[in-house]
Amino acid sequence: MDPILIGKGITDDIAVTLLPCFGNRHGLVAGATGTGKTVTLMTLAEGFSRLGVPVFLADVKGDVAGLAVAGDGSEKLAQRAAEIGVAGYAPAASPVVFWDLYGQLGHPVRTTVSEMGPTLLARILELNDTQAGVLDIVFKLADDRGLLLLDLDDLRALLNLVAEERKDVSTEYGLVSAPSVAAIQRALLRLSQDGGENFFGEPALELADIMRVNHDGRGVVGILAAAQLILKPRLYSTFLLWLLSELFEKLPEVGDLDKPKLVFIFDEAHLLFDDAPAALVQRIEQVVRLIRSKGVGVYFCSQFPDDVPANILGQLGNRVQHALRAFTPRDQKAVKTAAETFVPNPKLDVVATLSQLGTGEALVSTLQDKGVPSPVQKTLVAPPRCRMGSITDAERAQVRAGSPVGGRYDTAVNRESAAEILARRAQQAAEQAKAPAARTREQDESQEGGFGQAIKDAIFGTRRRQGMIETMAKQTTRTVGTKLGNQIVRGILGGIFGGKR
Repeated sequence: MDPILIGKGITDDIAVTLLPCFGNRHGLVAGATGTGKTVTLMTLAEGFSRLGVPVFLADVKGDVAGLAVAGDGSEKLAQRAAEIGVAGYAPAASPVVFWDLYGQLGHPVRTTVSEMGPTLLARILELNDTQAGVLDIVFKLADDRGLLLLDLDDLRALLNLVAEERKDVSTEYGLVSAPSVAAIQRALLRLSQDGGENFFGEPALELADIMRVNHDGRGVVGILAAAQLILKPRLYSTFLLWLLSELFEKLPEVGDLDKPKLVFIFDEAHLLFDDAPAALVQRIEQVVRLIRSKGVGVYFCSQFPDDVPANILGQLGNRVQHALRAFTPRDQKAVKTAAETFVPNPKLDVVATLSQLGTGEALVSTLQDKGVPSPVQKTLVAPPRCRMGSITDAERAQVRAGSPVGGRYDTAVNRESAAEILARRAQQAAEQAKAPAARTREQDESQEGGFGQAIKDAIFGTRRRQGMIETMAKQTTRTVGTKLGNQIVRGILGGIFGGKR
């Protein structure tokens, strides 16, 4: 399988390539603003796509979308491609599917609250340890009671339930305080205002739809519109971390392949690690270390190489380092750190070269035969075949119209889940509370009235006076009793005195 051409070595005049079989050994693209990182990412994305490898990357500035449109074929680019030795260079577009958490510049990207899980959700909501513990209880309660957590309405409904049954829940699951519940509710309000309401729901993103290959055998490039999302760094970084975790948990073990099953590019990688707790960084390190065996290559893109923690940086076998401007002590330290991470090249002073690289030039070291890193090369990066810039709204709409997944995700689905079930139960309880209780005879008699009641009282009587029936019955009883009594008396007296009846 042909390697991916990154560029041409300026010092040694050799082709600098990335072997597809080591594409899942991860990588790093770093450099100061304006040094050509985005062009390098596009060149890599095109190279993997032409090999039939799907790619997923974030478009932070809006210019990565140019992958969907063929380049202008300028004479300058053609001359540079010829100088580098790009075979068959011609303007060409890549198969692209646009995604957007807000559903504006691409197909909506959704996941359910349950799939996100309490740990990552607590990071999005910026909860402290106590509040995160309450969120764990909410998820456990939902599981025990069979309540689906699909969207934020479901989570709010569960929080209300926990608040109402706080004493019982605290006894069974652990202490739940009213201030903690209120803090989570306020955080949900902020997330909703930031646009997170659209992110949670159904239909949820299926991994197969970002791992597609088109009819020509080229890998589909999934581009996440992140120009607005990047303004919400917690939501941006947590979404990409969730997606990476989903890949890790659901993809089977495949070992080393001829080429990766998917390449995942994480732009503005420092946002993933800023203010991240140690446990989360450890989780990221574990995922990056082990996801290689599932055929996924992860490429981080950031300004400084030390934006990535050392334990994770050590897992990145393919390095592309653009210029670093040593204007501050922090920059000087970054230059030194970057130089130390490369395999030395006797012909190259890495520290001096890092500050002198021009736009479109980079120091490159990739894994070669048997996985051994190649000596660092000062490289002229090859130009991509696509447009190096943003696209128009009409061009984006045309790409979206031809998308193979648009009909599946563009319309939201709201099936019955925790919010609907709890609302129905509350309505049933309210109706039962309003329904009249079983009445006694006395209550019925006390509330009956009108002309009919007057007739009934006259015939049957009331507690205070006799009715007609009762009066007639008593009179009849007295009459019968008097006659019978006289007969008895006469009989007795007649017997005594010997008289006859």
